[in-house]
Parts: sequence; C-alpha cells; structure tokens
Amino acid sequence: MANSAQLDRRSVLKGLAGATLALPVLEAMGAEVAEQIPRRFCALYTANGMSLPRQEHGISDWHWFPSVEQDEQFVFGKSTEPLSPFRKQLSFMGGLYHPSGPKADPHVCSDMWLTGAPLHDSKPGTYNSVALDQVIALHTKQYCRQPSLVLSIDAGTGFLSRTGTISYSLDGKPIPAENNPRRVFDRLFRGDRVSLESKRDKLKRRLTLVDAVLENARALNRKLGQPDKQKMDQYLTSLNEVESRLIASEKWIDIPLKTQDYSHLDLDVTSEGEPRDYYRNMFDLIALAFDADITRSVAFMLNREDGMGISDTFPLKLGLTRTHHSLSHAGDKDGQLEFARYDRFLSEQLAYFFGRLQEYKDKNGTVLDNSIVLFGSGASTTHYPKNLPTLIAGGANMGLRHGSFWRNGETPMSNVFLSILRSMGIEQDSFADSTAVLHDSIFSAV
Repeated sequence: MANSAQLDRRSVLKGLAGATLALPVLEAMGAEVAEQIPRRFCALYTANGMSLPRQEHGISDWHWFPSVEQDEQFVFGKSTEPLSPFRKQLSFMGGLYHPSGPKADPHVCSDMWLTGAPLHDSKPGTYNSVALDQVIALHTKQYCRQPSLVLSIDAGTGFLSRTGTISYSLDGKPIPAENNPRRVFDRLFRGDRVSLESKRDKLKRRLTLVDAVLENARALNRKLGQPDKQKMDQYLTSLNEVESRLIASEKWIDIPLKTQDYSHLDLDVTSEGEPRDYYRNMFDLIALAFDADITRSVAFMLNREDGMGISDTFPLKLGLTRTHHSLSHAGDKDGQLEFARYDRFLSEQLAYFFGRLQEYKDKNGTVLDNSIVLFGSGASTTHYPKNLPTLIAGGANMGLRHGSFWRNGETPMSNVFLSILRSMGIEQDSFADSTAVLHDSIFSAV
C-alpha cells in the first residue's frame, strides 16, 4: 500500500469468496487511526463453580470469595492468594446471576455464561444467542488478522446441555473450539513463514474448496431430518468460521507479523498431559496473540460441566483424591478443602497469565492495561445458579478501577457484559437481558 496518501478507513475489499469486508486498519490510513491502542477481551471459564466452604467446616479462609475488613479492603482467601501481586489490577464481583439460570437445566450454565440466553424456553429450531466475545469480535475484526480465538479443554462443540465451547455465533450456533497448542500456533503465527505467492495460491485453493463444500452442504441440509439438521448446522457454522478466517488472512497477507520470541513455548503438550504445562502454554499463546494484535477477542473454556471431558481428572493428576465434578459436590470438610486447593491451582495459572500480559507493552502501558480478562463460572457451587464467582482483571487504560470486592445485591450478569462492551468502546444499548450499565462499580469511570 502506498504511504503517500491516506486511505479511507471505510475502504472495502472484495474477498475471494465474494464477501465485502472492511480493510485492516493500517498506518496508511492516517495517524489518528494508527495511534489507536488496541482494546482486547478474554473470557476464561471454569466449570462446576468454586469452593465456598460452610462455616461449620472451619476453613473459611479457603473461601473463593474474599473476606472484607472494616475499611472495606478485601483479603484474598487461600485459594486466590496467588493473585495477590495483581491486587491493584483485579476485582472480585459478587451477587451476579443470569435471570434465566434458575429456570434452566443446571448443566447448561456454561452454555449461557457468555450469552445470558433464556435456554429454558428457546423457540423451536433455536438454542442459544450470541456470546459476548463474538459481539466484541464483530466490532474489532477489522483491526486484526483473526476475528476471534475460541479455545476449549476438549475442542469442538460438545453437544446440547454438555457444551464443549463457551462461544456462540451471531445466530446462536456453537463455535467449535481448538485445544491443540500446535494447531493454535500454526493458525496464528506460521502462515507468514511461507512465501507470499505460495500463500496466496494456497488461500485461493482453500477458499474455493470451502465455497464448494458450503454450497453442497447447504443443499444437503434442506433434505435432512431435524436431528441431522442440528448436526449439519454445527458443521456449517464451523465452515463459516473457516471461511471468515481465510478471507481475513487474504487481507493481511502482505503485512508482516510482529517479531516475537516463541522459544518458551512447548507445542507438544496436550490437554491429556500435565495440567500446569498445558494451561501455561495455552495462556502463552493468548498473550502472544494479544501482543502481536492478531486477535482482540478470546474465549477459553478451562473445564467442562458435570464430569465431562479431559479436565475432570486434573485434580487427580495434581495429587488430590477426587475428580473435579466429585469435588464440586463434596459436602464434607476434606472434600471442600480439596476443591479449594484445585481453585488455588487455577489461581496460579491465572497469575501466570496476568504476568505474561503485564510483560508485553503497548504504547501507553502494558497489554494487561489494555485488556479486560473475565474469569468465572456459571454456577457458584454444586450447580447453584446465583452469586456466580466472578473476577475481572486489567483494563486500567479502558476506564476500569480495581482493588475492590464489588457487590450490590442480586445483579444481572448481562449488566456486567454491557459495561464491558462500553469499556471496549462499543456503544451498544443492551446485551441479552441487561437492564443498565454498572454505576458505582469498577466500571464507574467508563
């Protein structure tokens, strides 16, 4: 692109598949646009709630929610203590819930965590609504190479009421997640290592193939019965995601990636191996993607509900005596203590992630300062759909003010999501069943 004249940011490119897409925002579009600092979002979900021990157990210092002193300063519990170096960059939030949660099957709490959808009374032929990460991706995709990055411990989409993804498209279809670090790395970083002409040819062939498969699949879909149509819908959603990424790749083909150090990555780890190594490599990939501005929207499902999937055995691999789902149902002191120790393990991985985001720098601060990280669960404990454990970190340069344990009675989770959208610079009037943005909270400066 010529630098002699500024380009209109509304310029468009006709993609190879015929889609009209906004051009990536480049320095050639003028200093005002080029100087804009990325605003990023990352949703991290853990299943089965958190350990909230009963008072009679005598282990209240292992409660996931912090305690509060007379001066309103919160005190980390032992299960979240590893996060203490980031006290000024994070906040706990209590009293949150999805109004549809108590009416739904408790095992779909991960399905609705980022959507707030009324899953209990969905219209025939529908199941969910759009997830927060995809609304953000819709507004940020013109600025980066990948619209979004959807990750999960098990990959794919799972199945109804036992989802394997927390991300849902604009029409409520589950977006397949990836769980293999090497495939994630290849998708994000390896494309620029081949020659441009070779890459162009490869993209054209892949787009042509995807177009042909989409056309045939849609024709077949019209002839299928309802159960098969649901499976085909998931397949078509996956193909649409692939097509979107391919077209985005074409737009950025001549623009080199930021030079980064990948030497600390171990791309041979898998979700079936050592939990600590797996999570940290996945978090490294997210941090690198944010630093290189490859994507600004990430959703990562750390665990699945109801004893499903690979991660249910992670506590056993860490030396605990019960699986994750079993611990979430433990009513005895020992079980709740082990549950809390697993929460502490997750806190250690979060602290590692925050540290990585803190190391990478933007023009006006750290990547953590320009990223909102949402961590939580769709149940508080034992499938209870209220007082959802929620932690928000980062976003200091996006109007967030941290270091508190915020709670204001029962509050719709979608109000938090609407506040996050406003912090991202997305002026949306509502999200799902939101009633207002959160005033007098960590978002007060937004």
